[in-house]
Amino acid sequence: MPLRNEIPTPALLLDLDAFETNIARMAQAAKAAGKQLRPHAKAHKCVEIARRQLEAGACGVCVATVSEAEMMSRAGITGLLLTSPVADPLKIDRIVNTGAMVVVDHLRQVRWYQEAASAANIQVSVLVDLDVGDHRTGAACLEDALEIALAIDQASHLWLRGVQAYSVSGSHGQEAGPTWKIAAEARDAMAAHGLHTDIVSGGSTGTWNVDLAIPDVTELQAGSYPLMDLAYKKLNVDFANAMTIATTVVSANHEAFVTVDGGFKAFATDRPFGPEPIGLPGAAYRWGGDEFGYIDNSKLRLGDRVEFIPPHCDPTVNLYDRIYACRGNRVEHIWPVMERMRA
Repeated sequence: MPLRNEIPTPALLLDLDAFETNIARMAQAAKAAGKQLRPHAKAHKCVEIARRQLEAGACGVCVATVSEAEMMSRAGITGLLLTSPVADPLKIDRIVNTGAMVVVDHLRQVRWYQEAASAANIQVSVLVDLDVGDHRTGAACLEDALEIALAIDQASHLWLRGVQAYSVSGSHGQEAGPTWKIAAEARDAMAAHGLHTDIVSGGSTGTWNVDLAIPDVTELQAGSYPLMDLAYKKLNVDFANAMTIATTVVSANHEAFVTVDGGFKAFATDRPFGPEPIGLPGAAYRWGGDEFGYIDNSKLRLGDRVEFIPPHCDPTVNLYDRIYACRGNRVEHIWPVMERMRA
């Protein structure tokens, strides 16, 4: 194994001490609140991280895509929940074979899942996905949600388990209460019709402590907390920034700035700010292109290494094929991202 300062850059690093503290803290908080924890693996796309979350007490993991579900299923990760509605019967055939719980927001999806589950002779657990105000996915109103739930209940190979209520805006510091109010109303309407509703799933790292205190919530889908990023740091979410991106100063020919080998292809660019250099007070990062970035107001020299807190962890992880899991300067593990890693 290379030492931390020998890893070729740009590279995705994980500080194991901070990571393990984050994992344990969330698991203990969920247990103390009497909630299930089903963390979202879209943040890390890594079987080894999912395995450690299960070992800490998670009831399973959430996934965002069919490919993520298939990868986790092949690796023996249990308790999968695909949190995205699917509208392709070929994909639905694949997801049914992973054994994952799924979400739907349309009657046609119910029919497709019933057909696939019946053909495979598999019982599929289903949640009704609710639109809680983001208008991205989810049943648009209580009446639609109830109609979908009744259709699931009548399907021979589907098992209605409850509702999913995830708020995109809520995940970054907005009020979580309205989300869970909608979820509770849908659950109660289903229960009034004699339907089974043991799961109310959703929530996020940004509202984790609020979510765990709400009686209606049964399980939390927080995903970023093992890694963390600059967006959550700016919101004062106090899990440790365990994930960093390592870069090298590749040009130092100007007095006011240096150039590092980390640009648009090293960091997510979906936030209105760039990455934050670590241990360089007063220094600032500027985008320099696909492969380059500038650090202003620093005393760095050619060949110096600089680590950054990325703006957004999920899409930053997606840019890499491996995670270097480090303890101090020692690399203990190299974990694949989405099984992409080659020699």
